[in-house]
Amino acid sequence: MKRFITALGICLSLLMMASCIKDEPLNAECDIVAVNLPGDILNRAPIIENDKVTLIVKNDVSLLSTLAPEFELTPGATIEPASGTPRNFLFPQTYTVTSQDGEWSKQYTVEVQKNNTINLDYNFENVRLVKGAMMTEYDEFYEMGVNGKETLVWASANSAFALSFQASTPSTFPTYQADGGVQGKCATLVTRSTGPWGARMKKPIAAGNLFMGTFDGTNAVTRPLEATHFGTPFFNIPASFSGYYKYTPGETYCETDADGNFVPVPGKTDMFNLYLVMFETTADMQWLNGHNVLSKDNPNIIGTAEIPDRHASDDWVEFAVPFTLRPGKSIDPEKLRNGIYSISVVMSASQDGDFFCGAVGSTLCVDELLITCTASDN
Repeated sequence: MKRFITALGICLSLLMMASCIKDEPLNAECDIVAVNLPGDILNRAPIIENDKVTLIVKNDVSLLSTLAPEFELTPGATIEPASGTPRNFLFPQTYTVTSQDGEWSKQYTVEVQKNNTINLDYNFENVRLVKGAMMTEYDEFYEMGVNGKETLVWASANSAFALSFQASTPSTFPTYQADGGVQGKCATLVTRSTGPWGARMKKPIAAGNLFMGTFDGTNAVTRPLEATHFGTPFFNIPASFSGYYKYTPGETYCETDADGNFVPVPGKTDMFNLYLVMFETTADMQWLNGHNVLSKDNPNIIGTAEIPDRHASDDWVEFAVPFTLRPGKSIDPEKLRNGIYSISVVMSASQDGDFFCGAVGSTLCVDELLITCTASDN
């Protein structure tokens, strides 16, 4: 009898386990996780954003009209057209990813680039509203080429700031478009308080920032220095970096101590960042981040253009600085042709904002940036 009861208990346990497995909800995520192109034709890792994928192929790839990308999706999700379907990537293509439970779907635009020379002048006239968390919208800057096509989307950390409940309109985010530029509009970057949420997370401020690259929102809270992916492919030889800025530091400079408290530092004044950096991409360094973007010991950095005399000013300040190669570095023509180099323009309202040090209210306005290049044999 005892043996029968034990066996019965085991059966009931197995039935309960089966019931739990059966009742487990289906996955509601519908994301592209990774992309691959058959053959050794990718020049670097795909750039996967919230609703866009950019595949950068080698310059000698000719059959863009029959490429068949293969997608890795969140578990259980499906994609239409199917992974591995040949499509004409002379033009951007649209894919729809549907969650395993069938309740959610997302459209991705997938485009292929090669020999992608970005615009060399930036006036910050083009902006669109992007939906963020907490029912908010923020400004996203982008550039248009002479052919009328979009050539560059500027990245910022606005999407992470939405989590703080401190923004209600685009102009209350750290980075937004404003009137009063040198000509027309300008980019305005402000160091904001992240309020009670930021205090709990020991991240009391968000410095307005704008850069060439992408922002990884998944790392924004836990590993913020790794959230900024600086760099976009570049096929020219930079000679100088110029433009206009005006800057007003916030009233009280503070640093975050070991306990996460935002502590005033008497006598210290906030300062902004605005610079250009060029680097070589390698398998282990596809982009730069907050840890290494200006590191003196970073072997991948080819050169920089940094403003030597940054200062506060209520009026527009014109600057022009040369691009300077780092000691022992040179630009290899073959690597340039093959898209091995990347460049980024980086700006921030508080130069130490990525370490959560700065002054609330520090405001940097930037306009009419220009990267002057010398002729290459590309």
